[in-house]
Amino acid sequence: MKIVLVSAVALIDPDGRVLLAQRPEGKSMAGLWEFPGGKIEPGETPEMALIRELEEELGINTWQSCLAPLTFASHGYDDFHLLMPLFACRKWEGIPQSNEGQRLKWVRPNDLRDYPMPPADIPLIPILRDWL
Repeated sequence: MKIVLVSAVALIDPDGRVLLAQRPEGKSMAGLWEFPGGKIEPGETPEMALIRELEEELGINTWQSCLAPLTFASHGYDDFHLLMPLFACRKWEGIPQSNEGQRLKWVRPNDLRDYPMPPADIPLIPILRDWL
């Protein structure tokens, strides 16, 4: 089975809310909410992938020193296995905006379960909620 490496981040604002992005129409799992991030390209570290993805998707900049490893997801889908480290980030430059047509929403940790998410993301919710 193919292993897909994806890096994700819980962007945490000063009020303790977490940013979620809704997968746009035309993508797999469209309509589901997820933590920002994306595939790790060959030669990239998970941190490098996040820095690149955050700039591309949200128009913000952060640094490796601001990405704290929090937990990871390991989930088997029908045609691949997802391995996804989740980082926490409280410091970045710019205001997150949708550059790829996705809806964005700042959500309180206790309300994360109110947003339908991909199966790999769901086990991350209690860890994030307990950590915050």
